Amino acid sequence: MTETRGAEGQQYSGALPGERPPQAPAGPYHPPQAYQSQQDGAVRKPRTPAGTRTTPRTRKARLRVAKADPWSVMKVSFLLSIALGICTIVASAVLWMVMDAMGVFSTVGGTISEATGSNESNGFDLQSFLSLPRVLVFTSVIAAIDVVLATALATLGAFIYNLSAGFVGGVELTLAEDE
Repeated sequence: MTETRGAEGQQYSGALPGERPPQAPAGPYHPPQAYQSQQDGAVRKPRTPAGTRTTPRTRKARLRVAKADPWSVMKVSFLLSIALGICTIVASAVLWMVMDAMGVFSTVGGTISEATGSNESNGFDLQSFLSLPRVLVFTSVIAAIDVVLATALATLGAFIYNLSAGFVGGVELTLAEDE
C-alpha cells in the first residue's frame, strides 16, 4: 500500500497513484442549479449576441443498410402475411354479407337461372354455389397459399438483397432528428 499526502499535508494510506484522497463531507449536499436564482430583480441575459437569430439545430446521421438477416425477414413477413390473410377472410365475409343483404345474389342468380334454364330444369343456382361457407373455405385456401408465398418471396428477397449489397454496398439512409 502507498501513502499519499492531501492538500493540508495529512497522510492517507491505501490510496492508489492518481486516486483522489477521501474527503469528509463538509455539510449537506446541494446539487448545482441550472440557473442562478434571480434575486433583487436581476434580469437574465441571453447567451447569444443581440440580433442573432436562433434556429433549431437538426442532427443528421447517414446510415447504410448493409445486410438484412433472412431469419428475421422470414419471421416478420410470416406474421404480416398471417395478419393479411386474416384481414382477407374477414373482408370477404363482410363483403358477402353486405351483398347478400342487398339482394345481389338473388337478383343475379334469378337472371342466370332464367338464361341457363329450360322447361325441364331450373338452370344454374348461383345462391347455392356462392354460399357463405363455400366462399370462406375458398378464401381461406387462397390466404394460406398467400402466407406461404409471401414468406418465401420475402426471405428470397433478403438473400438477393444481401448478395447485391455485397457488390454495391447497400442502401444509404439519412436520418434527421429535430431538437
